[in-house]
Amino acid sequence: MRDRVRSAGLPYLLLLPALALELLIHLVPMATGIVMAFKELTQEYISDWSAAPWAGLDNFRVAVDFDAPVGAALLRSFAVTCGFTVLAVGLSWLLGVTAAVLMQDTFRGRGLLRALFLTPYALPVYAAVITWSFLLQHDNGLLNHVLHDQLGLTDGKPFWLVGDNSFAALLLVAVWRTWPFAFLLLTAALQNVSADLYEASALDGAGMWRQIRHITLPALRPVNQVLVLVLFLWTFNDFNVPFVLFGKSAPQSADLVSLHIYQSSFVTWDFGAGSAMSVLLLLFLLLVTAGYLLLTDRGRGSADA
Repeated sequence: MRDRVRSAGLPYLLLLPALALELLIHLVPMATGIVMAFKELTQEYISDWSAAPWAGLDNFRVAVDFDAPVGAALLRSFAVTCGFTVLAVGLSWLLGVTAAVLMQDTFRGRGLLRALFLTPYALPVYAAVITWSFLLQHDNGLLNHVLHDQLGLTDGKPFWLVGDNSFAALLLVAVWRTWPFAFLLLTAALQNVSADLYEASALDGAGMWRQIRHITLPALRPVNQVLVLVLFLWTFNDFNVPFVLFGKSAPQSADLVSLHIYQSSFVTWDFGAGSAMSVLLLLFLLLVTAGYLLLTDRGRGSADA
């Protein structure tokens, strides 16, 4: 009996350090943030946030009052984030699956080309985005130098880090950062697809597009289900890229929710409202994740049936 207890408890004992770190790094700050969302926590109570008076649901009412300035700004930021996430995830997946399919055939230099494709994902995010910020400078940026000075495609040098063009600049940097991850996962998944399927389909007269539709995409379906969800969560929560690219205050066209919450908390010093926005964001992501998993499980069950 003692040996059985030891053998049964060993897996939990090995998991204990990871569970302790998870509790310390994620769960405790999350619980603290939820408590802060119900307090009138401003800079007056920053030294002792537990002494801040309770606000009840007032912070949440302010955040969802879309007729008021705070709620309207949050709603606009949420809409920008949704559009940005859809475009970034879609383009990253499209580039990833295209590159993965093209890299399946053996040719000279394929290994080097794959390594170059993975470079954006391997670079530290701050170093990569700072480099992009220099490339997108108005006066001496490389992009304007090529587009305006060399090719003459624009009447003047566009502003990429301010104004409406900032959304395109943010989307460009985000896709450049995330598509190699999609390429990596999809390339690994394609290694399990037998080449005999493609040879047999080619003998039956199937072209490249029919092979992609009936062989490649169905084989990638389980990986795509996880990949799209991961890319969605990463992109929707992304803070590093817009913060390094634009600083503390992003233009309205590139005002993502993560940066908007940061401004509400650390620029205006209204930590209660910022925490309430974070809780609302957490609930939204949980609902979307649960709905996505439910739909994909149903789709998988229907396909298996």
